[in-house]
Amino acid sequence: MGFIKEFKEFAMKGNVMDMAVGVIIGGAFGKIVSSLVDDILMPLVGVVTGNVDFTSLVCKFGEGETAATLKYGVFIQNIVDFLIVAFCIFLMIKAMNKLTAKKEEEPAPAPEPSAEEKLLGEIRDLLKKK
Repeated sequence: MGFIKEFKEFAMKGNVMDMAVGVIIGGAFGKIVSSLVDDILMPLVGVVTGNVDFTSLVCKFGEGETAATLKYGVFIQNIVDFLIVAFCIFLMIKAMNKLTAKKEEEPAPAPEPSAEEKLLGEIRDLLKKK
């Protein structure tokens, strides 16, 4: 039972749970970005390039069943997909860093009271004692 208990402690640590949530959200985010690339950006790029469908760009070497096919269009689309995902993650991390930086800023120390404020404080304290 020691192994199962040790695994349970490992699995319930905060880092593992955070990572699991990150993987799940990352998978969903990946679908959104893939849809953005496939359904919105690549058709626009196709219009700019003369309606070229990148996924259909191939280069065949040889004839018949033994022909090797290089699908460089799919590769180009995957590069665009990667660049968009990397840019989106960069923006998210940048936003998170700004939020955490604001939380970490300590409030400025209170300014030293002036002589007049000190005198008024002493008068207040004397009046409280009476």
